[in-house]
Amino acid sequence: MLQVNFIRQNVEFVKERLAVKHFSPLSLVDDLLVLDERRRKLQFEHDEKQAKVNAASKEIGNLMREGKKDAAELLKAEVAGLKASMEDLVELNAVETSIHNILLLIPNLPSVQVPVGRTPEDNVVVRSGGEIPVLPAGAKPHWDLVNQHGLIDFELGNKITGSGFPVYINKGAKLQRAMIQYFLDFNTARGYMEIQPPLLVNEASAYGTGQLPDKEGQMYHATVDNFFLIPTSEVPVTNIYRDEIIKEADLPVRMTAYTPCFRREAGSYGKDVRGLNRLHQFDKVEIVQLVHPDKSYDTLDTMVAHVEELIQSLELPYRILRLCGGDMGFTSAITYDFEVYSAAQEKWLEVSSVSNFEAYQTNRMKIRFKDGTGKPQLVHSLNGSSMALPRILAALLENNQQDGTIRLPKVLHSYFGAGQI
Repeated sequence: MLQVNFIRQNVEFVKERLAVKHFSPLSLVDDLLVLDERRRKLQFEHDEKQAKVNAASKEIGNLMREGKKDAAELLKAEVAGLKASMEDLVELNAVETSIHNILLLIPNLPSVQVPVGRTPEDNVVVRSGGEIPVLPAGAKPHWDLVNQHGLIDFELGNKITGSGFPVYINKGAKLQRAMIQYFLDFNTARGYMEIQPPLLVNEASAYGTGQLPDKEGQMYHATVDNFFLIPTSEVPVTNIYRDEIIKEADLPVRMTAYTPCFRREAGSYGKDVRGLNRLHQFDKVEIVQLVHPDKSYDTLDTMVAHVEELIQSLELPYRILRLCGGDMGFTSAITYDFEVYSAAQEKWLEVSSVSNFEAYQTNRMKIRFKDGTGKPQLVHSLNGSSMALPRILAALLENNQQDGTIRLPKVLHSYFGAGQI
């Protein structure tokens, strides 16, 4: 979340950047500042009274040692009166709670690099690569190909759980495993430490990365224990360092994890969610970095290049978009989306997002490092999909179909054990 001091010192800038995200109501910023002024006044009054109590208590000790019991008793009565008047502490706590609750409702400020816009049509294509294939006559979309080759059973998933929970079978299950292992190996070879985190997190973890209170309706909630199924491994992995002070020499911290991901995706229906296009459970490999704040934008460029190289290795046509303010996530300062082209569907499919959160998440989680002066500072956090499997699989199947077979990219041959399905 944002820091009150920064908001107070940069009110107009904060409002201007929030407007780029189309955040409403901006009056929350004014409400916050009124509460903060009240908090500062109450804190000053409380500190003054506490100082008087401390001084009087010390004087009482001196008087008792000097045998001036009557004077000490009078001063004790005065201290008791001061303590009785310190009810402002109750109001102070209430005001601080109100400030915290408002801060949770205010999104991260978009970077000045973020394009102005409201919808996906306003996103900016940064660059693209690969060649869009020309498919043979009679080419099929992936939902027909998986049936033809016995890779996924959507109806069985409906039976066991419901729509959006596919069952991968035979070579489909093997290909999932092959891609997961390849993605993890690609990441660890470049210095990311592999993590196998829990698939459920507590409320504090969900607040830490910003899923709460922004996306509670999108998460599956195990109400008896008040746990949440993770929408992405970003949540448990970043929370590893919650309430920790990292040695500056240990920065950057690079982590990668494979997990299933669970998203309710309420209201999803229609042709755009057919097959693998949108699921309630899917597999994803994630990369997360915690870095020195001076280096987070260089790190962002490095992570974007990392994901781009991974997609290039899969021989898929792709494009990279810088998201406009209105299409960005709540916690992000800047986001790049990666899309691959699905030739049979004749559409671009999002397969990765790489984001810099600056200090927004780490302020919630109190992830800090000590600078050269020994003063704790917040690190910056970044994350990216590397990769989300369903739409990658859809594009691989559709774009590489020929003569009744599906050709796999070379990088997967040693993992899958064959060059084609």
